[in-house]
Order: sequence, then C-alpha cells, then structure tokens
Amino acid sequence: MSTLTRPKTDAVATTPGTLRGSARVLLRAHRRALWAGAALLALGIGIVVALRVWMASAKELCADGDMTPCGGPVYQPSYARTSSETFLADGGTVLLLVAGLIGVFVAGPLIARELESGTFRLAWAQAVSPAHWLAARLAVPAALAVVGMTVLIAAYRWGLWALRGYPYSSMAHWHASGIFPGTGPALLGFTLLAVAVGALCAVLVRRTLLSMSLTALALGTVALGLGQRRDELWPTAFRQGPDPVRLDSGDWVVDMGRLTESGRKLYWEDCYDYAAGPLQDIEACWRDLGAVAHFSEVHPASHYWPLQLVETGILLALAALAVFAAFRVLRRLHG
Repeated sequence: MSTLTRPKTDAVATTPGTLRGSARVLLRAHRRALWAGAALLALGIGIVVALRVWMASAKELCADGDMTPCGGPVYQPSYARTSSETFLADGGTVLLLVAGLIGVFVAGPLIARELESGTFRLAWAQAVSPAHWLAARLAVPAALAVVGMTVLIAAYRWGLWALRGYPYSSMAHWHASGIFPGTGPALLGFTLLAVAVGALCAVLVRRTLLSMSLTALALGTVALGLGQRRDELWPTAFRQGPDPVRLDSGDWVVDMGRLTESGRKLYWEDCYDYAAGPLQDIEACWRDLGAVAHFSEVHPASHYWPLQLVETGILLALAALAVFAAFRVLRRLHG
C-alpha cells in the first residue's frame, strides 16, 4: 500500500473554510521561515537604499557625476557611482536565485518533509482533503513570494534608475543577463514556476533532500535555457546600410555582418580562413564574396516589454503544467 494512502475517517467532508484554516496552520508552523523571508526582503531593500544614499553623498562637482572641474578634458566618475554599478549589475541574477530558494523551500521543508515523516496523515484525518492540503501549500508561498518579489523588483528598478544618464558608464544595458531577469514580470513568472516545480518534485520524490536537489536542478535548467534563447522570443529588427550600421547605446545586437547584391547574408564564419591566414585581411574576404552593404539584427530598447511578456507567458504556462501534474500525482498516490 502506498505511503500516501489517505486514512479512513467517518467524515471527510471539507468546508469552505478548510483552505483558510490550512493556510493559518501553515503560517504558524513555518513562522521562522516567514521571519527569514522578511529579513531577506528588508536586506535587499536596505542595500539599494544604501547605494542610493552613498551616491547622493559623494563629493561630485558636476550634475553628471564628474569629480573633476565641469567641462574639463578629464572625466572622473565618483567611486560611489562606479561601485553601485558593479553591485547592481548582477541584481537580476540574485533575484533569480532568491526565487529559486523559494522553490527549494517549498519542495523540502514545506511539502516533502511532511510526506517523508508521515505528518500529512494528521491533516488528512481532520476533514482536510489531499487537494486542499496541497492547495494551501501552493497558494500561501505563491502569494507571499509574489508580493515580496514585486517589492524587490520595484526597489531594484529604483536603484537602476539612479544610474541612468551618466556618461562613460560601465553599467550593463537592459538586456544583460544579470539585469533583465530582475526588472519585470518575468521574475514573478519564474517565482510561480519555482513554487510549482517545488511542489511537483516533492509529491513525486517524497524525500526532503532529494526533492530540494531536483527542484534546484530543474529551475537552473529553465533559467539557463531562457537566458541563452531569450533573443529568439521576439523578432529582431533588421537594419542595413552602405556603411557600418549606426546603433543606439541601448540596442541589443544579436547578429551582424555584410550583405551581397542578391541579399545573401555574410557572417564572420564565412571569412574564418582569411582571419586564420597570414594576411588576416577580412575586408578582402568581404570584397571577394561580393559584400556591398552592412547589416545588423538587433533588439532595440522598445523590445524590452515584448521580451518580458513572452518570457512571462512561457514561465506561467510551465508553472500551470507543473501544478496540474502535482495534483494528478497526488491523486494517483493517495487513491
């Protein structure tokens, strides 16, 4: 007999308040985790506020952050500004890791530990159906995580906003892998996916450490896969001209090369033998192949929201599939 077989009771009918009651019990049982999450939220906000205060207090002589006389031939940014750029450049990656930790917690201490120890039987024997039991363990962390991550996204965007407009900035652009995931709704989609995958791994494996490891592996695979294929989520803008194509500073250059009169695209790989040869004359290669114009395929800054929304839709679809699978697995196992 499966270890998840529901105990027989005289009355197992649920009431409208069952889910609410399960949520209260869940919050009381994991109040230490809630305090830890609140502390993490406060820490994230505090770091961004501290960086903004540090920048505001830097001794700059000019409005653009120059520490040398305004209009002079030398531009020297403040250490506070360059340090803030360094700290915030990977903020999106940090927020992805935080979302992943939420999924790992759901997989381990929240669900798998109860299934492994057998304490789930106590709840199921007290007029709480398995579906309500799992729904509470999905709804509570999902709601809290979305609220907390929304606050962190707002704080992170507020921090990045202070770095806009500075000349000679070393800050990565909006499409950088360390920034893009943490500035929009895609992070909320990944957070919900983390909760769903954590629940699915927990009901499948029913072992705390193994469920946590499997969840981390699955979420890492999704994050890396989307990061490598993000430029394919929305059609690029095609630009061409007789001279090197002029690009805006916010453009995400996906590919570039030369065009022949027939419109055939030539890439660097087409001239690899020239580059490896003794002359290394790439221009001669282009001419021999009939190149007459330059082209580039880019994502301008206006593609930020389409890319964010498409990625969010993919993540939400994966989350819905994981939730559906988790309930199906639980139903099959408890009978």
